[in-house]
Amino acid sequence: MNDYLISVLLGIVEGLTEFLPVSSTAHLRISEALLHIPLDDAYWKMYTIVIQLGAILALCLLFLGRIIEFTRTFPKGENGDRTIWNHPISLTFFAFVCTAGPSLLLIKLIGKNLESIHAMALALLIGGIVMWIIDFVMVRQDPPTHDVEQMTFWQAIFIGICQVTSAVFPGTSRSMSTIAAGQLVGMTRPTALEFSFLLSIPTMLAATVYDLFKTLHHSHAAAADAIAPLVMTQKNWIVLAIGFVVSFFVALGVVEWFLQWVRKHGFVLFAVYRILLAAALLVFGSKLMTS
Repeated sequence: MNDYLISVLLGIVEGLTEFLPVSSTAHLRISEALLHIPLDDAYWKMYTIVIQLGAILALCLLFLGRIIEFTRTFPKGENGDRTIWNHPISLTFFAFVCTAGPSLLLIKLIGKNLESIHAMALALLIGGIVMWIIDFVMVRQDPPTHDVEQMTFWQAIFIGICQVTSAVFPGTSRSMSTIAAGQLVGMTRPTALEFSFLLSIPTMLAATVYDLFKTLHHSHAAAADAIAPLVMTQKNWIVLAIGFVVSFFVALGVVEWFLQWVRKHGFVLFAVYRILLAAALLVFGSKLMTS
């Protein structure tokens, strides 16, 4: 298949799945296998890392107004009842630290699970069941936290720790783990989703930059992981730019749609999809990855 078309397809997959609770990692791996892209190819390894930045940029643009407002009201908050310990900016930072620290310590385990389609399938399955149960139970209650301005320090810490599961077990989904954790500690669907988006900005930026740096520099990566030196041709740059731009615009539309859908319908649709995809991977995954 033409590389330009492949780039469009992968950009669509990345933009569609990065912020939905369905695991973009699993979907990119499946797509690369279906398109017969060698997973150890230097260029395509770098490509899948870079196009994530397109999705991150879309999220930053959509939440720019909210971020500016948080910055303007730091540290007292919109209602003057916040402190440096529980302002949304601080809580995002604390949750990020609780994710980044353990993830760095478990980096070898993360790499091992990335190679296992069965580990991804099980993470999709378990995550789908957990998300369905939590959403079913919590929607019948009256959560006390209706806005990120009402969040507590310990809610943020719990969400940050839970996000580690998405790093250690690819297929869990960063979005799923943070949203489910938020609901579990008394946040409404929209509030849990908004904090998930806010937390994803530093988390994804840090993870993407780290992966790219580690991959491109031999001195900071095992020989099997490093891809430098990488010679970029004009075609390579165009293919990369296509994936980046497509990912950006698709993510731009998906985030807006996702916010509206969750307010009205919740997360059941995504839970069912995860379970069905996991079942398909458990049955056909090995054949897919070796074809």
